[in-house]
Amino acid sequence: MSLPLAPPLAPQLAISRRELPVGEDYSYEVKLDGFRCVAFVDGSEVFLQSRTGKPLGRYFPEIVPPAGRYVLDGELVVRGAEGREDFDALGQRIHPAASRIERLALETPARYVAFDLLAHEDESLLAAPFVERRSALEELLARAEFEAAPVELIETSLSPEEAQQWLLSAEGAIAKERSAPYRPGERKGMAKVKRVRTIDAVVAGWRPGKEPDTVGALILALYADSSEDAELRVVGHCSGFTAKEKRRLVGFLEPFQTGERGSADPSRWSGGRDLEWVALRPELVVEIDFDHTSSGRIRHGAKLRRWREDKDPRECLLSQLS
Repeated sequence: MSLPLAPPLAPQLAISRRELPVGEDYSYEVKLDGFRCVAFVDGSEVFLQSRTGKPLGRYFPEIVPPAGRYVLDGELVVRGAEGREDFDALGQRIHPAASRIERLALETPARYVAFDLLAHEDESLLAAPFVERRSALEELLARAEFEAAPVELIETSLSPEEAQQWLLSAEGAIAKERSAPYRPGERKGMAKVKRVRTIDAVVAGWRPGKEPDTVGALILALYADSSEDAELRVVGHCSGFTAKEKRRLVGFLEPFQTGERGSADPSRWSGGRDLEWVALRPELVVEIDFDHTSSGRIRHGAKLRRWREDKDPRECLLSQLS
């Protein structure tokens, strides 16, 4: 490739914030649930690079941007029937079998959502302020050849009030300094606020911590419905306790133990990992914070907010994840 920028190029990253920064220098974008991807296009040659610098092109053969000479920063997404990102379907694309990839490229095609233009023709735009790069990106994607391409422009707004709505309906929001240059690999000029969701869940068991006689994680479960014969389904775990709390929980949970324990039941307790578990009677309820779900499970560890002695476990339903 003869572009002014060459792979691997570390993408600029966002620093996590609890609240969106506000000011005249900020613009806002909806946070997506996909794979970060830098797209290098030189004539008809395309190279898709992951956040860590690895090639992604073989997994997404349908992502063919129009010919030209430019470098985009963006995200690969797969959308479900309701238009929301489907991270589980996206993850299935990372597979060694070419036949499977070709089939999924037709059944669940991906899209490339562009949010920055890093180079165009012979010019690197890294030193240009974001407001100029955004304007150049809009001009590029407005060309006729992009109309039918699997490339789209990220939604943006200058209104912090509108961005706050994304914290309720999407994965979160990104705030970008309009005057900031692009800093590869650095967490500067950008801030992200994740959508935080809260549910009540049954504590179905616990996993030992790394230290002896400690609790490392609580196993969380929800009922399919409120009927007496409803199935209790494991949906994730919460961890991150203090050293003191890890020791306290061993004694606190002991009266609720069923006597069942093991380490080789991945479908029930560990989501594919071989982890030791101790089963509890479904009598304890906790309120937790989390941000992502995938295939009916909490994708990352949740945070314990409080114990709910006032909550009937039968009221902890899977519908909370919808």
